[in-house]
Amino acid sequence: MSKNNEANRKKNKKKIDQKKRKVQNAEAERKARLKQIREDFKAREIDNEL
Repeated sequence: MSKNNEANRKKNKKKIDQKKRKVQNAEAERKARLKQIREDFKAREIDNEL
């Protein structure tokens, strides 16, 4: 295999890995935000009952 093909493969793999990481981070942030919203809502409901 030529060096050029290997270099291109490494570069493409790096780009794909970065995109995957970005998607995973975005998903984790979304889940954390939803969890916080649910907790805030529950707290508000408890305050309203009192």
